[in-house]
Order: sequence, then structure tokens, then C-alpha cells
Amino acid sequence: MLAIKMAQEAGMDLVEISPNTSPPVCKIMDYGKYKYSAQKKAAEARKRQKTVEIKEIKLRPMIDDHDYDVKMRAMLRFFEEGDKVKITLRYRGREMAHQEIGTKLLDKIKTDVAELAKVEQDARFEGRQVVMVLAPR
Repeated sequence: MLAIKMAQEAGMDLVEISPNTSPPVCKIMDYGKYKYSAQKKAAEARKRQKTVEIKEIKLRPMIDDHDYDVKMRAMLRFFEEGDKVKITLRYRGREMAHQEIGTKLLDKIKTDVAELAKVEQDARFEGRQVVMVLAPR
């Protein structure tokens, strides 16, 4: 009761900080001002946070060297921006009979980006395509 009276005399509010302790901890403060500053801090934190996007790179097993280099440059740029990369390797027709070519290609990608990225989800089949997810280090 004494704390409530002190708060009223000061023209402030009595705010319970931690109710689960014994005795409960209270603070004399302007509650409206406190709520406003907490709301501002939360908005500032939301503004500063970076949302991680998943960018997708689509490949075929028989990709040419130059095309591979172009895809790798895009992948490296995505990692520098802090985004994850989903690599989709599509097989068409008879390519399904030679899945080892696609496996070699995915292994090559893993070794090329080993210092910049880590494998978040290893290669797995989804029908006629193989999906692998890489995340920046």
C-alpha cells in the first residue's frame, strides 16, 4: 500500500516487474511512456532484421562448363547476400538411366562452395528431380 501511495504522489504508475519472485518486484514509472519505448524498440528490431530467402537454381545433368560457371556466380552472390540456395537438378527422358552424372555434378557443387556454404539438406530425390539446400556459413 505504501508503494501505491508513493506512486500516486509522484504522478506515476506502480508496475510489477517480476511477479513470480518472493517478494514480487515493482517499479514506479510512467507506464504509458514505458509501453511506447518498448513498442519503438520492437519496431526498430523488426526493421533491422534480415529475412533469409531461399533462392532456387535449376540445373540439368549435362550442363556445359560456361553455363555451370554462370550458375555458380549467381549462387555465390546469393550466399554473399545471406540467402539460402535450393539446387534443383532435373532429369529428362533417358537421363534417369545415368543418375551418377547428376550425383557427380552435385558433389562438384558441394566442393566448389565448401568454404562459403554448408549443406543444410542433402540431395534427395523428388520424382524426376533431385533437391539439395545450401546455407551460407
